[in-house]
Amino acid sequence: MTLHVQFMTIIMMVSGGFYLGMALDTFRRFSWHWKKRAFLKYFLEIGFWLVQSLILFYVLYRVNNGELRLYVFLSCLLGFATYQALASNIYKQLLESIVRILRTIYRFFERLIQVLVITPIVWILKTIYMMVLWVIRLVMTVLLWVLSILFYPIRRLVGFIYQRSPKKIHHFLYKFVRIYSTIKHTCIKWLQFITFKRR
Repeated sequence: MTLHVQFMTIIMMVSGGFYLGMALDTFRRFSWHWKKRAFLKYFLEIGFWLVQSLILFYVLYRVNNGELRLYVFLSCLLGFATYQALASNIYKQLLESIVRILRTIYRFFERLIQVLVITPIVWILKTIYMMVLWVIRLVMTVLLWVLSILFYPIRRLVGFIYQRSPKKIHHFLYKFVRIYSTIKHTCIKWLQFITFKRR
């Protein structure tokens, strides 16, 4: 390994340690989202360190074909310590600012979608619902009106016959009147359910 390659390896590993400190602070910033989920917490912890190890090894492979020496680990540790000593607080403040900006942008687009997409769709659906309900009520009203006209002569005829029939027949028909009343009450309830006229 030439001196130039060794020098580049040290520079890249110091940079890699610096990057590792930033990645760790970023990971810790969002770790509270899965803190109460033990399985997810351990899974993401293991996944994080595996990914970072692969990234650092890939950088090392590109610089010196993946040769591991003691100074490689020391350089990485130096970069991590430099970050913790000089840039950790600054990066955390910058990260919080970025999070606030992204959160503001997200809320803006959320409200924009709510106003421009969701609210009009809900209004259109409500309008369609009210129109369909109005049509159903109109049809049912017209149907009941037509039926009342058609059955009016029959009702008058039945009433006429009933008034001139003997009392024994009245007593016999009273049972059917109760059944008719029950059926009528049930039909009215179903009609109210269909037309949404609930009290």
